[in-house]
Amino acid sequence: MVEAALRSGTGSRRCIFEVYGRRLPGARRYGIVAGTGRLLELVSRFRFTEPELDWLRENDVVDAPTLDWLADYRFRGDIWGYREGEAYFPSSPVLVIEGTFAEAVLLETLALSVLNYDSAVASAASRMVTAASGRPLAEMGSRRTGEHSAVAAARAAYIAGFTSTSNLEAGRTWGIPTMGTAAHSFTLLHDTEEDAFRAQVAAMGPDTTLLIDTYDIAAAVERAVAIAGPELGAVRIDSGDLPSLVTDVRRQLDELGAHNTKITVTNDLDEHAIAALAAAPVDAYGVGTSVVTGSGSPAAGMVYKLVAHEDGDGGWVPVAKKSTGKVSIAGRKWATRTYGRDNKATQELLQVSVDPPAEDVGRELLVPLMTDGEADPQYLGAAGTRLAREHRELVLHELPADAFRLTRGEPAIPTVYE
Repeated sequence: MVEAALRSGTGSRRCIFEVYGRRLPGARRYGIVAGTGRLLELVSRFRFTEPELDWLRENDVVDAPTLDWLADYRFRGDIWGYREGEAYFPSSPVLVIEGTFAEAVLLETLALSVLNYDSAVASAASRMVTAASGRPLAEMGSRRTGEHSAVAAARAAYIAGFTSTSNLEAGRTWGIPTMGTAAHSFTLLHDTEEDAFRAQVAAMGPDTTLLIDTYDIAAAVERAVAIAGPELGAVRIDSGDLPSLVTDVRRQLDELGAHNTKITVTNDLDEHAIAALAAAPVDAYGVGTSVVTGSGSPAAGMVYKLVAHEDGDGGWVPVAKKSTGKVSIAGRKWATRTYGRDNKATQELLQVSVDPPAEDVGRELLVPLMTDGEADPQYLGAAGTRLAREHRELVLHELPADAFRLTRGEPAIPTVYE
């Protein structure tokens, strides 16, 4: 596309692309935007270096003038978008990219791969946080996804309200609190469970978390308290009928005087399993496979569409595809969230206009993220990740109660075009 557009002279046309989802994944009632901070950093560094150019040349992918153009490539346009951590709905223009056709079209795969995955994880994680009702959740899914996706998933889950991750690279890169527990292999390594517990407590202190379901849980609880004392930090259960096991373990810990010892549960949890444990004396959850795979919806279904380009006189021409079942709306969108008397969101208002709307009807959702190829630093790095987490918490207070139902249903608020 770039080669053909450069040859025809249309590659230099100013264009506006939008990223949006036609529907919410899994018939959920709201989604959470995540990946924006990662994407801005990736766009800032997006270059074609000699190894890539040599491969393109050797495999005759593009012609020599296009190779020269790619050698000098960097995105110099503007990007607006929903703030990371923002709630989104069908057709929400979560990202708006303005630049020449050639420079902007190259970002399609990069933008969609980041936003589709990170937003899928954050949307699922947000539901789990709601189901947990204030109890902390740890992201523990690195073994269930790709090595780079694991870091992205930990970040997205943290933005959505998880309190920590077992992925140390996510902690190093994005400033996310980290945690971990021993595996069954550590217990099996030792001659006895008692030896394993003693070794862990000797190394980590009594505030550690002991895994108690390798053999007999009741015996392990008694052994754990005997070794660590009543100040034992926590025990973890990773198998079995969790509601009944948690109740029995809590009773046994209290009888042994370990009233402050917490109970963490893992074992293939998702938002529905977490909700089913609401009445059980669980103190914390560890979630792996379900969160890093979007709890059944591993991609958010977002698309990257050209909605307008400049004509020869500097005016804007709205454009849209008319494919059956995939119709898009032409023209640039300005997104506003409106509110009722109770300060709860009532609709996602999309106004189609070249210029921002003059009338203030609610909270404007699009903010400048990148100007002339330079990203706004407040959205980057560990500080940007924390900012996104804080924004998501504020946004959820604006959503109506229906948004938090775990059953499949319609979006919590309608999307309205004006």
